Amino acid sequence: MNATLEPEIHLEVQRYYGETLEASSDLKTNACCTESEPPVYIKAALAEIHNEVKARYYGCGLVIPEALEGAQVLDLGCGAGQDCYLLSKLVGAQGRIVGVDMTPEQLAVARRHREYHADKFGYETSNVEFIDGNIEHLEDVGLDDASFDLIVSNCVV
Repeated sequence: MNATLEPEIHLEVQRYYGETLEASSDLKTNACCTESEPPVYIKAALAEIHNEVKARYYGCGLVIPEALEGAQVLDLGCGAGQDCYLLSKLVGAQGRIVGVDMTPEQLAVARRHREYHADKFGYETSNVEFIDGNIEHLEDVGLDDASFDLIVSNCVV
């Protein structure tokens, strides 16, 4: 990407996801969405996600492997955190989820519900962390992608 255009593009994306979109229904494309139903265990976990987080979901369905117990997972472009919280449930209390996004409004929604999900899943403390940053520059926020077992990105890259 042209380095002189990068800040301008980032600002446009931040405005779109932070100010223009207020609910999932505001999204004007389904270009990357699939028509397949998620497995039963995913549906059950999604049912436990806070309604505000679900309302601000702009992904298109997450493809993830089974047997994630204890995994360390990085979500690039996590938005309001739906996939992070779904993964939180699947990795269990010993796992760890880190979501990175550059949209303050989305991160505010995600962070607001950390304790809700920890309580809902029966965890003593939240296993989810949300970081404000650009996914193209993880080193700027102190993350090394080699320290994760799985990296996901839902309709972002």
